[in-house]
Amino acid sequence: MTDAGPLVGMTDTAAYFPLLRGRRVAVLANHTSVALRSELGDAAHASAATSAATPAASSQQLAMTPAGEGWVHLVDLLHECGFDLRAIFSPEHGFRGEADAGAHVQSSVDARTGVPIRSLYDGRTQRPSDEAMRSFDVLVVDLQDVGLRFYTYYITMLRMMEACADYGIPVVVLDRPNPNGRHIDGPVLDMKYRSGVGALPLPVLHGLTMGEIARMAVGEGWTPPCSLEVVPCRRYMHATPYRLPVAPSPNLRTQRAVYLYASLCLFEGTVVSLGRGTDCPFECYGHPDLAGDFSFTPRPTAGAAHPPLEGRLCHGRDLRKLSEEEAAGVGFSLGWLLEACHGLELGERFFTPMFEKLVGVGYLRPLILEGATEEQMRARWHDDLLRYRTMRLGYLLYPDGPASEL
Repeated sequence: MTDAGPLVGMTDTAAYFPLLRGRRVAVLANHTSVALRSELGDAAHASAATSAATPAASSQQLAMTPAGEGWVHLVDLLHECGFDLRAIFSPEHGFRGEADAGAHVQSSVDARTGVPIRSLYDGRTQRPSDEAMRSFDVLVVDLQDVGLRFYTYYITMLRMMEACADYGIPVVVLDRPNPNGRHIDGPVLDMKYRSGVGALPLPVLHGLTMGEIARMAVGEGWTPPCSLEVVPCRRYMHATPYRLPVAPSPNLRTQRAVYLYASLCLFEGTVVSLGRGTDCPFECYGHPDLAGDFSFTPRPTAGAAHPPLEGRLCHGRDLRKLSEEEAAGVGFSLGWLLEACHGLELGERFFTPMFEKLVGVGYLRPLILEGATEEQMRARWHDDLLRYRTMRLGYLLYPDGPASEL
């Protein structure tokens, strides 16, 4: 980050440290809950260290931990500053962010601080036990979202907010920028298709931060009312470009992949591979029977133990040819999906039941099979999107900015 870049909520220690003093604290956090020590407020009583270098403009691989000196994790910061830290709740991919999508992650103990890590993706429950809820007085949420309805970190936050509402426990959200913040597009979720990859009536690209989602969920009555405090980012508008300091999950390894995720994730609901099990997931797509100038064979990798079409030679497109600027401008597009669907000529067999959960509506599959154009499909969600945009304005913590596409 440069001096002119956004400051994440975690750095505003003067705003949230007083809310934690004298209380038993729990955090909902993972490997993305980091900040530069040099950007922390004086309330942290932490010495500044040399800042890490700003990432280069090319879409280099994002590490699972920040490169360079001077970074500190929220858990370590709270521990160093003497807070009574009782529990770490971890979302999908686990506290270290290394588990496969949807994989069960067992609870454990943080080796550095000795604080129990309570997994919310252990395959048994997605909500803490009564014993766990009674062990703390305030919950701090700090997770890096990427601005898409089917990215699950916000869903875990909502479940924890619901639990905290039941127990009268206040929630403090340390906000972070949305790297896709300037885009608002795609069908608004029909709650008939509510699932673990879509919990609220949001468009695919929702144009909100985690703090704004929390405010909207409470304000619209989508979650029970709870005591909610959001510590905003500073020096941030939704149009402000934001480069992630770490990979948000194992298969979003570059900034380009984060930008292309909105369009390529729909392939998860089809027979087409989007590159899981390669060195470029969410930056390519292919199928054994698809024509294309790019070929790959999915193999087991970290974050993809058994990828779709494992061991089969696939043909398709390599989207790494796009510059980051071009990828950032894609937003939500059906173009690649339509190309693959019509190229394979499989009809209904092109899709899986996951498609509706991801796209969020039931009308797109028949329109695609009938040969409708993307413009015709966009017309179907146009009015829903307008209503959402109006509602969204009431929950914004940040202006959209002059470069916004609203």
